[in-house]
Amino acid sequence: MASLIYVVEDDQNIREIESFALKNSGYIVEAFDCGKAFFTRIKEKMPDLVLLDIMLPDIDGMEILKRLKNDLDMRRIPVIMVTAKSSEIDKVKGLDQGADDYMTKPFGVMELISRVKAILRRSSSISEDKIFKLGSITINDEKHAVFADDNPVDLTFKEYNLLKLLVANTGIVMSRDVIMDRIWGTSFEGESRTLDMHIKTLRKKLGDSGALIKTIRNVGYVISLD
Repeated sequence: MASLIYVVEDDQNIREIESFALKNSGYIVEAFDCGKAFFTRIKEKMPDLVLLDIMLPDIDGMEILKRLKNDLDMRRIPVIMVTAKSSEIDKVKGLDQGADDYMTKPFGVMELISRVKAILRRSSSISEDKIFKLGSITINDEKHAVFADDNPVDLTFKEYNLLKLLVANTGIVMSRDVIMDRIWGTSFEGESRTLDMHIKTLRKKLGDSGALIKTIRNVGYVISLD
């Protein structure tokens, strides 16, 4: 069954180009020119992916992203942010708030389709296991909840996926490139500061259990009881 993609873009020309390209690639597409129309529709039917512009006439794209990631039913929907802004701080802000990828205008149709395919592929390959455990850490994937020493741990979307990736590969050293590709959809070396920041925050939030996440110098990270 073809994946359903919601395009949220106020520029009619760009919206039509994105929709046409996605439809030609076999996806089902619904397009919206504002946040209000998008939220009205998503309450009726949830998509497999959202292509979200930041600069919208009514609700800022970052605010839309925040609302999606704070909703238990919608937080797992992959989101690709699209914006004319190109500064690093805008990109990091979007990724930190839970975006799965980030594209800066102008971009080519082939790049768009490639990124959409990559995000959907990662989304569909997520393990069907519901409970992950390691020492005092428990991940309930069905409820998107994490516990450390039986205490609930409040994690952002990216922190949650990062911890889940590490726990699902317990004892296996995950290289920085692999982690960046799996969680952020990029292996660009310049983005590695984002990974380090997330690891640091994750360790802090996990308390004593954070020590299970070990740094492998010049390679990446591993989580283990050893």
